[in-house]
Amino acid sequence: MTIDQQHIASAFDRDLEGLQALIVRMGGLVEDQILKGAQALTDRDAELAEEVRNKDAAVDALEEQINDEAGRVIALRQPVSTDLRVLLSVLKIAASLERIGDYAKNIAKRTSVLAEMRPISGADAALRRMAREVQLMLKDMLDAYVRRDADLAEAVRLRDEDVDQMYNALFREFLTFMMEDPRNITACMHLHFIAKNVERMGDLATNMAEQVIYLVTGEMPGHARPKGDQTAFMAAGDQED
Repeated sequence: MTIDQQHIASAFDRDLEGLQALIVRMGGLVEDQILKGAQALTDRDAELAEEVRNKDAAVDALEEQINDEAGRVIALRQPVSTDLRVLLSVLKIAASLERIGDYAKNIAKRTSVLAEMRPISGADAALRRMAREVQLMLKDMLDAYVRRDADLAEAVRLRDEDVDQMYNALFREFLTFMMEDPRNITACMHLHFIAKNVERMGDLATNMAEQVIYLVTGEMPGHARPKGDQTAFMAAGDQED
């Protein structure tokens, strides 16, 4: 390798390190959104919910920065093979993180509405546990990404079934509450919206784990991951952002 080639390779490595740092920073912000959004719901804390909603702008800005930087690197370095795979994975992970941030913002929007309604026994604590599990999946996915650990990424991928089972249990509870007392219907609809958004976050964390596996091995997982979500009921607000 010539001196010029070494210089180009070194510059490219620095570019990739910079992108990785941005992904980790973005992931940390999204983790914080998940935890604070769940806490705001539990405490019916409108101020904390507003903080979660406002932080979405910072997440969006980081995604835009990552997209711009990755585009610059692709145009300048014209990477192939493994190097191109790294950059494509960065773009997909950034898009998934941005979408999780949107879901966290959507959850925060419901806090002030639910504060005016009678509580549904056990729902807030169950949703907070579910959100915590998704946050831990995201944390482990980011660790797997930084360490290029396909085994850890696969473990994250398989944990999606646990989140689905939590969602299924909540879905059944909401149906029971609504059938027992029609006055619970509106609150349960809002809570189901939140549960479905958290379940979607788990799906996105799993998709990112699959991107890490692709990054490390060059292949997407060859077997479908187990899915525990057996419900057909979809909240109308699931596409809100």
